Amino acid sequence: MKHWIEAARVRTLPLSVSGIIVGSFYAMSQGMFNWNIVAFALLTTLGLQILSNFANDYGDGVKGTDNDDRVGPKRAIQSGVISPASMKKAMVLTSLITLLFAVLLIYFAFKESYLLYSFIFLILGVLAIASAIRYTVGTGAYGYRGYGDLFVFIFFGLVSTFGVYFMFSKSIDWLLLLPATAIGFLSVGVLNLNNMRDEESDKKSGKNTIVVKMGGKWAKGYHFFLVVSAMLLVLIFAFLNDFHIDQYIFVVAYFPMISHLMTVAKNNNPKLLDPELKKLAISTFLLSVLLALCLIYFISDIVVNYV
Repeated sequence: MKHWIEAARVRTLPLSVSGIIVGSFYAMSQGMFNWNIVAFALLTTLGLQILSNFANDYGDGVKGTDNDDRVGPKRAIQSGVISPASMKKAMVLTSLITLLFAVLLIYFAFKESYLLYSFIFLILGVLAIASAIRYTVGTGAYGYRGYGDLFVFIFFGLVSTFGVYFMFSKSIDWLLLLPATAIGFLSVGVLNLNNMRDEESDKKSGKNTIVVKMGGKWAKGYHFFLVVSAMLLVLIFAFLNDFHIDQYIFVVAYFPMISHLMTVAKNNNPKLLDPELKKLAISTFLLSVLLALCLIYFISDIVVNYV
C-alpha cells in the first residue's frame, strides 16, 4: 500500500482540484450549488490525476526515461517495487473508476433534461482519461513531443473550472476565464518545474518537453510568465467583480509564490528544484481556497458573526 500511495504522488492531488474549487464556489456566489456535483467533480479530477501519475510512472519506466540520470525521487517501476504488469492493471482499474465517477457526475448535473450536454461531457471525460494515459504511454506519447503543457492547461485549468461551473449554471460566464486561465498557468508551472528539474535526463532519453526544446534559461522566463500572469489575472478578476478590500485576502497565497520565484531565479542546481514543486502546488491550492471563500463571504462579515 505504501508503494501505491507513493506512485499516486499525493503531493500533486491538491493542485488538481483547484479549478473545481473555484468553479464551484463561483457558482455558489451566484446562488447555485449542489454537493453531489462538487463531490463527484472532485472524485473525477482526483481519479484523472492519479491515473496520470500511474501512466507517467509506467510510460517513463518501460521506456527507460526513469533512470539513474533522473534528478527527482525514484518512481515505482524504476525502483522495482511495482512491476509494469501490475501498474498496467492499476491504470485500467483507475480508468474504469474515474469513468464511473464521471458518469455519476454527469447524471447529477444534467439528469434526463440535457441529453446533448450529457453526451458532450461524456466525450470530454473519455478524452481526459485517454489524454492522461497517452501523456507518456505508447510510441506517440504527446508528452515526449512537448504537448504536456497544453494538456495540463486545458484539462486542469479551463475544463476543470469552466466545466464544473457549467454543470451548475448550464451557461458560460466569460469572466471565469480569468481565474480558469490562472489556475491553468499555475498547473503548467508545476509541470514546467518538473521538466526543468529533469531537463538533462529527458534530453538523453529523447523526451522532448518544452524545457528540452527551449533550454533551461528560456524555461525560467517561461516559468516567470506563467506564475506572474496567473497572479495578475486573479487580481483583474477580483477588480472586475468589485471585491471589497477584505476580499483581497487571497493575496496571502502570493507570498509563497513570490518566494518560490526568487528561489527559481537564483537556482543553478536542478536537484534543488524538487521541493519547489510542492511549494507551488500548495500555493495554488491555497489561492483557490482563499479565492473561493472570498467569492461567497466578506472576511469582515465572518469576524462580526463570530464575535
